[in-house]
Amino acid sequence: MNNYFIIETEEPIINSIIKVLDDLPDFNLIGCSHDASESMNSILKDMPDLIFINIDTSIDDPFELVKETKQYLNSDSEFIAISSSKEKTYDAIKTGFFDYLLNPVSELEIRKSILRFKKKRPTKLKETICLKSYKDYRYLRTDEILFLKADNNTTDFHMLDGNTINAFKTLKAFESVLPKNFLRIHKSYIVNKNYVCRVNYGKLTCTIKKNNNTVPFTKTYQDNIDFMVNTFSRSSALLLN
Repeated sequence: MNNYFIIETEEPIINSIIKVLDDLPDFNLIGCSHDASESMNSILKDMPDLIFINIDTSIDDPFELVKETKQYLNSDSEFIAISSSKEKTYDAIKTGFFDYLLNPVSELEIRKSILRFKKKRPTKLKETICLKSYKDYRYLRTDEILFLKADNNTTDFHMLDGNTINAFKTLKAFESVLPKNFLRIHKSYIVNKNYVCRVNYGKLTCTIKKNNNTVPFTKTYQDNIDFMVNTFSRSSALLLN
């Protein structure tokens, strides 16, 4: 989970950042402020991984705040500057900012910046995944997830114990943060291949052991199905030998 903090006075910019990052389950907003002391106190208290800061309007001396804050933060914490011009680009580089966004900030540019951040700090495969909804955080063990099913703009997690847990994110939002044993096989399904016991190419279905649910797959995701079958075949050959 990557925690982030926003130092900004303009509500539209704050909302744009939150809108983009709300699509990503591995990002969590810990606060917003435009007061220097309050911002520093929150940052040092929660140690966010990413801080957005408007270097034009948020506080009197943003570069000094960043320099001072960097003395206490983890070495891999990053700052993203927001400004209405390129005039302060050199100062931002010298201060060690990760990225520089120009106002008016578009969702596309925010998304590009976040993808660069994720590429620099790839998400480690974790044994748990966090489902968040407002201030409600639910943690699921990935080895207890059988498959995921899209339901309009939400996703249903079908669990080993028979429960179905609903998350208010699209299937695509979870695709990039799940371990490699989770494969997209349909526009509406991701399966944990460790629980697949049968692949029927004739009927275009996978059977999930433990509950014997039949999950469809489509030719669009044929490569993932072939990869899964080849993995099973290699394992079987090893067992037979």
